[in-house]
Amino acid sequence: MKLSTKQPELVSKLAIVSRAVSTRTATQALSGILIVADESGAVTLRATDLEMGLQTGLEAEVEGGPGTVLLPGRLLSEVARSLGDETVELEPRSAERDVEIRSGSSRFHLRTLPADDFPRFPEAEGEPLRIPAQALVETVDLVARAASRDDMRPVLTGVLVTASGNEMTMVATDSYRLSVKRTEIEAGIGGELQANIPARALRELGRILSAEDVEEVEVTLLQNQAVFRAAGVVLNTRLIEGQFPNYRQLLPESYEHDVRLPREDLLEVTRRISQLAQRNAPLRLSLADGELTVAAETPEVGDAKETMPAAFDGEPMEIGFNPDFLKEGIESVQGEELLLRLISPLRPGLLQPVDSEDFRYLVMPIRLNV
Repeated sequence: MKLSTKQPELVSKLAIVSRAVSTRTATQALSGILIVADESGAVTLRATDLEMGLQTGLEAEVEGGPGTVLLPGRLLSEVARSLGDETVELEPRSAERDVEIRSGSSRFHLRTLPADDFPRFPEAEGEPLRIPAQALVETVDLVARAASRDDMRPVLTGVLVTASGNEMTMVATDSYRLSVKRTEIEAGIGGELQANIPARALRELGRILSAEDVEEVEVTLLQNQAVFRAAGVVLNTRLIEGQFPNYRQLLPESYEHDVRLPREDLLEVTRRISQLAQRNAPLRLSLADGELTVAAETPEVGDAKETMPAAFDGEPMEIGFNPDFLKEGIESVQGEELLLRLISPLRPGLLQPVDSEDFRYLVMPIRLNV
């Protein structure tokens, strides 16, 4: 097997699959990128860390028949980026147990990894479900940030994706905040879908789709895997087992205060004042007639506050939030205005668009020391 390809093509395709190369494993094969040339002359690149796998095609000319070789993923990507000539040739040398990479006057010899140890990718079977790519990208972007990054509670590291008919809902929570997005799908998805999908895999899928001009994503659910196909890329990911929290029970049925606020102004004030909310200090929101004051104080660092107009009428109240969680919630709400819904200083607050409940962001308060 001898491959000839273009350097920009090799670099771009390696950049896609290298996102799945493992950096924390004792299994050497998982640190590699598998290059496969089949009987038809098609070439694919594959990488996996057992949690997520990525596969994409490589435009290349093949000589000498089919073959498979596994190379160190990070090093291969770095070498490919460094090459100065447009044409790149890769040729395995079985006696030396390496691959020679030729480009212009450059010669590299990379030792191969044991290809037999590389895991097999799941085969998608049956008619796939179809989700509009733009809808998926936008929904993942709004919801996935609320998923937990703590592996001690794996069920919360995923996004619960439910779809049937003409509706798709994504939910994520880290137990401190909850993000819910409902999306209408005009043509329907062609079936039903319910799975807790790792947020990391969905973010990678969103990144791939954002860089490509593609209309829809094909989704196939297997026993414990989900397989996504779009733009010549196949992403497979394990599904997260366990009972996802009943998010509907977490959302309050009613609120004492509904405050309309200009989203961009609130975001700018929150960003400014959050600079003084250090060392786990809360961001304080104080509501009084006609105004909202955002304040923060960190002992031995300083304090800050800023007041902005707010359509609030009632008994003054003060509530504290994690500044990063609040900022991310404000960023996620679409539209010129948002609705801040509150019950009491010890009950969660909700952010949502003014005229829709298609997106809701619930955030737990921080108890304030008077």
